[in-house]
Amino acid sequence: MENIPVDHTGQIDRRAALKWIGAAAAAAALFPHASAQGRLQRQPDAPAATGGKRIGWDPVLNKTYAPGDLWPLTLTPKQRKAAASLTDLILPPDNPGDKLPSQLGVQDFIDEWISSPYDETAKDRPVITEGLDWLDAEAQRRFQKDFADLAEPQKCAIADDICGKTAVKKEHKSAQNFFNRFRYLAASGYYTTPQGWKDIGYVGNVPTVNFDGPTPEALKHLGLA
Repeated sequence: MENIPVDHTGQIDRRAALKWIGAAAAAAALFPHASAQGRLQRQPDAPAATGGKRIGWDPVLNKTYAPGDLWPLTLTPKQRKAAASLTDLILPPDNPGDKLPSQLGVQDFIDEWISSPYDETAKDRPVITEGLDWLDAEAQRRFQKDFADLAEPQKCAIADDICGKTAVKKEHKSAQNFFNRFRYLAASGYYTTPQGWKDIGYVGNVPTVNFDGPTPEALKHLGLA
């Protein structure tokens, strides 16, 4: 997959977003959740979850889409800021010089995903939006700041309470469901970028050994030598 272009608004190009959604869906088998077809299954008889157009199985990927050509985005600026901050907390760079997930546009991918008018992706919309609102409300309750404005130890304190590393309190169960789904989507997006490929050692469609042609024995067997 190509590098993800970011425009002056900080959002990824919509055409690239389609490719990213498709790549993330195809990579779903790497993660402990639904299959690729389960994520993007097209059901023509079901009503669209938003006012957007379904792209089906054959989107035009060489077209430059203008805002409104696909579907309206869901996240508010405040929610996008919280989402960007949480992606960076969940997936910190492994190597010096690597970009943060938010700089790669992972939060934009999540926004495109939950905004797309498919029955399965639409199920994630309330989970993600309500969870991001909960993050800010909890940050305000504990530290009198929005989540994105907290120091890292404060962010970790909230995340540790809902990530499932230790027993999650009953009142945090909904937040735990949000965190689990957000983490899955963030990983799905991140690991379909070139930087994510590098992190897991995926080299793509490139030769790994030199090939000097068929052996003399093979050519003789085919009557070519």
